[in-house]
Amino acid sequence: MKILIVSDEESKYIWDHFDPSRFKGIELILSCGDLKAEYLSFLVTMIKAPLFYVHGNHDTTYITKPPEGCENIEDKVVKFNGVRIMGLGGSNRYSQGSHQYTEKQMKWRITKLKFRLWKNKGIDILLTHAPVYKIGDGEDLCHRGFQCFIDFMDKYHPKLLLHGHQHLNYGKGQRIHQYKTTKIINAFGYHIIEI
Repeated sequence: MKILIVSDEESKYIWDHFDPSRFKGIELILSCGDLKAEYLSFLVTMIKAPLFYVHGNHDTTYITKPPEGCENIEDKVVKFNGVRIMGLGGSNRYSQGSHQYTEKQMKWRITKLKFRLWKNKGIDILLTHAPVYKIGDGEDLCHRGFQCFIDFMDKYHPKLLLHGHQHLNYGKGQRIHQYKTTKIINAFGYHIIEI
């Protein structure tokens, strides 16, 4: 299955100069957060594939104006064409803003999904906004990843962990990392993957 992943920065190439041939065969779109609702609605309209998303730490307008035609999978496990996807948006808590969590709070969100993980016999993709601790994350509190994502990968072995938040133009330009059996991909901008 061919999947378009997006996060953090709207692509001018896609939004201003959309070329349908470039996205031929895309069956699913996954958003790792911090994108305008209008952009996500545009993607799902032009590409004609379902779009699942989680919140970024700046997605405060989604409360009053969510992206049309898209599905929020925060704190859920969903299946699409046999692929099991779990959504955990938000970043490390650095202020009083929404969609920010302490390590303990993020761990609790995972704990609350244990039954769904058991029922679905694990997952294939973990969709997050924040990165993994010490794997492509930042030094500052805002961009630091979550340790509990490492614990999650150790226990459930998802094929992919897709995240955003850490912009590739921040100086850590590596898009793809490997942790044991899990490929970790930074969705900054846009990227096409196959599973």
